[in-house]
Amino acid sequence: MKITSFNPLIATKDAESIVSLFEALGFEKRHAPSNTAASGNDYTDYRMGDANGFRVDVVNTAAKLERDITSIRINVDDFDEVYKLLIDHGFKPQGGNPVTESTSAKGLSMVSPSGFSISLVKHIKKEDRK
Repeated sequence: MKITSFNPLIATKDAESIVSLFEALGFEKRHAPSNTAASGNDYTDYRMGDANGFRVDVVNTAAKLERDITSIRINVDDFDEVYKLLIDHGFKPQGGNPVTESTSAKGLSMVSPSGFSISLVKHIKKEDRK
């Protein structure tokens, strides 16, 4: 297993104000893919970075949220291996949701027994797309 990136992620219904805050801190939007999660909720993931190489994701979601969710985004080269490792450590899919798959990524938000969450992602490279 190889971790290819590791950064905080904030899921929110108000991405504009959070993106604005991080822009004021010197972060820039790198890209902002939009899609529909396996749960049926539309989302846009604002991938942001600063000059020092720090990254943060701000995900605007149509999901019903009582408040913002802060998570750790972990991109990996072997989704299934890390998914099993997290399950073995007591993690469960957040809200019982299934894995979301698109042409460019496979992902799932998972919650630990103590309540912190990990957003597990495998980026699918162009040469590996079917």
